[in-house]
Amino acid sequence: MKKLLLFAPILFILSCNIDPARDRENQKLNSLAIKYVKLGLTIGQYDSDFVDAYYGPDSLKPKQQAAKEFPKDSLLADANILMNELRSVASSSTVDSNKMRADWMSDQLLAFSRRIRIFSGEERPFDEESRELFGVTAPVYTEDYFKAQIAQLDSILPGKGRVNDRFQKLANKFIIPKDKLDPVIKAAIAEARKRTLAHYKLPAGETFTLEYVTNKPWSGYNWYKGGYKSTVQINTDLKIFIDRAIDVGSHESYPGHHVYNMLLEKNLYHDKGWVEISLYPLFSPQSLIAEGSANYGIEVAFPGDEKVKFAKSVLLPLAGLDTAGVDLYFKALAIKGNLNYARNEAARGLINNTMSRDKARTYLTKYCLMNDETADKSLSFIKKYRSYVINYNYGLDLVKNYIESNGGTAKDPQKRWELFGQLLSHEVAPASLVKK
Repeated sequence: MKKLLLFAPILFILSCNIDPARDRENQKLNSLAIKYVKLGLTIGQYDSDFVDAYYGPDSLKPKQQAAKEFPKDSLLADANILMNELRSVASSSTVDSNKMRADWMSDQLLAFSRRIRIFSGEERPFDEESRELFGVTAPVYTEDYFKAQIAQLDSILPGKGRVNDRFQKLANKFIIPKDKLDPVIKAAIAEARKRTLAHYKLPAGETFTLEYVTNKPWSGYNWYKGGYKSTVQINTDLKIFIDRAIDVGSHESYPGHHVYNMLLEKNLYHDKGWVEISLYPLFSPQSLIAEGSANYGIEVAFPGDEKVKFAKSVLLPLAGLDTAGVDLYFKALAIKGNLNYARNEAARGLINNTMSRDKARTYLTKYCLMNDETADKSLSFIKKYRSYVINYNYGLDLVKNYIESNGGTAKDPQKRWELFGQLLSHEVAPASLVKK
């Protein structure tokens, strides 16, 4: 009897903390999240590029085979109905996390609708497309901006003649021999993982498989399998330079895509039961966060001159390459990074029909300093993925500016890792990263 009396106040307190309205709101949101996943998986039956990853229950997968004709109108109707229901929840929600979830899924569904239309052949201008798919519109850069960056490179590169030719001559000293590629890539990934583990406790049993592939429009890809496992693929169609090993180690693996997906799976799907996060739709605002954080993750893991130090001390000797000129190469790469927006302009021109393929190719070689084969591969990427290109550069800038404006600067690396980890562990709306 005494034990029952002791427990009675506790039970009374717990019963008082149960809010029926909040419980109904949670149940409603969870049921809408299930509809969201089902809709995304149904679209994926037709559009093979739509679902990048799914690790939720098999019960949510479509029970019937896809119809012969793409059901554009019914899918758009389903997306619109679900979006309106989520907006209703968001507007009336008394719980901040529920409002955030509802808004996040609503934004994702706007991207569902745009991708459905694109898949049906209904296209829109570059900026309108990127805003609906990824939640933002990337800034426009003029040729004068790119010419100024080229002038900087011209002033530091040895020799005379075209800047691109001189840059390629320098870069070609640091091509990883094919027979050294595997140990060099694995060494870079191992170092990136070690640096990540110094700041984050990763889920037990996390692992990845490394594969080398050909005939792909991209240079590298992380296929997240769920259960804290990934397959990282490296495209060997093109020459792979020493800096790319570090980029792959960080962007595709640690603390990039592999870590991003793992933290979402653990913290949101398993710990909170948010089923919507088990579906990663490639053409959605989530990709701006994924690609932007993966690119910024390179700087988080290898700040300052850490990249060139690691290349000189570990990767170049492992590849059997001379370290002479590597400092200049990485200095040139830093300036070249400011030219990444030129690819956006080539994509904008192609999608808006204001630039021919030949002109776009010239733009990529002249301003992105791509060699011919890389420019052709980039054009293939733009044709397939369209405005997705903004996620790499504008996404990087948004993530970088957000973290550093909140104190995560190079002077406080611990704070930078902390803020970066928070970004990787939540449903983030790209618009929240844009300065007002």
